[in-house]
Amino acid sequence: MSKDKLRIAIQKAGRLNEESISILKDAGISIDNGKEQLRASARNFPLEVMYLRNGDIPQYLRDGVIDIAILGENVLIEKGEDIIRGEKLGFSKCRVSLAVPNSMKYNGIQDLNGKRIATSYPNTVNAFLAEKGIEAELHIINGSVEIAPNIGLADAICDIVSSGSTLFKNNLMEVEVMLKSEAILAISPKISEARKAILEKLQFRIKSVLNARTAKYILMNAPNDKLDRIIKLLPGMRSPTVLPLAEKGWSSIHTVINEERFWEVIDELKDSGAEGILVVPIEKMVV
Repeated sequence: MSKDKLRIAIQKAGRLNEESISILKDAGISIDNGKEQLRASARNFPLEVMYLRNGDIPQYLRDGVIDIAILGENVLIEKGEDIIRGEKLGFSKCRVSLAVPNSMKYNGIQDLNGKRIATSYPNTVNAFLAEKGIEAELHIINGSVEIAPNIGLADAICDIVSSGSTLFKNNLMEVEVMLKSEAILAISPKISEARKAILEKLQFRIKSVLNARTAKYILMNAPNDKLDRIIKLLPGMRSPTVLPLAEKGWSSIHTVINEERFWEVIDELKDSGAEGILVVPIEKMVV
């Protein structure tokens, strides 16, 4: 194994796999990986990819077998509190929640006192219950925990919730959100200085991709007598670009705005006299 390559772990299969590959691709990294291949190298960046089981990744990071990984923050909270956390990546968002059967009359967390809870996240559940002053019996299950109440193994469950459809299909209702999670770049405490230098280059690329995903580039025309009012509405980068149009008394304004405020800002701009508003997606944004 070459010492000049950064070693990254990606979930072997499941919801994180495709989006992890996608963000590396958007960062300009091409990976030569064949079907069922568990290890691959990038063609154009000093990166070696290992495809591993999600639950095994924290220990590989801890031991220094891999340098970095893309995995759910919930996994780090459960199994890797000592692992260094890098950028949050904005995908694979979910909740780690407690759920009970629909038939149970749930009035609050105190109703779980003395109950049996099935989960794959014992450390997370124990910490949450201890904070609330609740004592419960945990049944640790590695796999689908939703069935546990239906077969009499548990009174409640703790699991990952995305859309809630799995809970619905198993006649369960979400009652307590213990934490919110998304994909995160995790870093081994044993990473070498040489590989840290490669990591900094990778992080720079990833940040540029993430910045672009949460921003829009907009262009608009505006009468000069309304420029000051319109510019004050723009929450973009340092200052918008203002260029004179061929038509006297008009200018073109260019800027970047955050996607969260997009529609709110667009409405305000129209009301303030902006015309011909053009919205363009951003592929990369270096700040």
